[in-house]
Amino acid sequence: MHTEVPIVNVATKEDFMTKVYIKRRPAVLKGIELGSAPSLWTPDYLCRKCGERAVKVHVTPVPRMDFIRKNFIYRTLPFDEFVRRANRPIQEQYFICAEEKYYLRSLWDDPRKDVADIYAQFPELVDDIKLPFFFEEHQYFSSVFRIGSAQVTLWTHYDVMDNLLVQVTGRKSVVLFSPREATNLYMVGDKSAVMDIECPDLEAYPLFAGVQHHRCTLEQGDVLFIPAMWFHNVKSEQFGVAVNIFWRNLDTCFYDVKDTYGNKDPPQAQKATLHVDKALAALDELPDEYRDFYARTLVSKITSRYVRDLKTP
Repeated sequence: MHTEVPIVNVATKEDFMTKVYIKRRPAVLKGIELGSAPSLWTPDYLCRKCGERAVKVHVTPVPRMDFIRKNFIYRTLPFDEFVRRANRPIQEQYFICAEEKYYLRSLWDDPRKDVADIYAQFPELVDDIKLPFFFEEHQYFSSVFRIGSAQVTLWTHYDVMDNLLVQVTGRKSVVLFSPREATNLYMVGDKSAVMDIECPDLEAYPLFAGVQHHRCTLEQGDVLFIPAMWFHNVKSEQFGVAVNIFWRNLDTCFYDVKDTYGNKDPPQAQKATLHVDKALAALDELPDEYRDFYARTLVSKITSRYVRDLKTP
């Protein structure tokens, strides 16, 4: 079951706030002025502008990347060499195999402390692009430069901040799931264990059969609004360049001060999860029929207090 993500023409911040943001649902935004980058950022241009600076990239033998099982490796390459490899289907020199794929998610030297910022990390390119800042300056968190080989697919995950995915060049297919589908996505942290969403193993993941999902295709110059907590699975149909802009849509007290990616759960949620783990450990000490009974009462207590009507989309 799926629906198409709506397409909305947006020219200004006011358009975005009144037509899109107020609804708190994904939307493909068209008509946003991005500067000269969509026409300029060819592989050759990127190689010339950014040269041999070192970048740390994902290298995977298969297009579908799996962060849970780690079916990829990290390697450091000169930027221009990375771009050339990412733009060709077969490699003459390789780390794993000739068909390997490449993916860059820009990082600072110490990603545990420093947040991605295209303006500071790739100053050679900033004059080319005009990014849509549809929020207050103090809300800005990061701008993440992304480049990927054709067919590279990122695992389904959520972020705790709102973000705009700016498709500068190339084409992407995106599948999104509402936060209310969390119980059907077999979560491992902030990621879904269901890797192949087009042909899922329904014996292993039977609840996924009834999941409602939302699809869109991003063409060059399109921008996708992804509200916080919405799960998304992203496939590069072509070699392409994108920039993610993350911003804090809530008060700063709801964000982990050590989060440099925008995907750490709020401290309050982390605390609640810790208490749940302790409750589960306590239930493990009970005989089977008592454990079953008290587990059901705890689930009922949480559901009745916090979970809205599950039939509401």
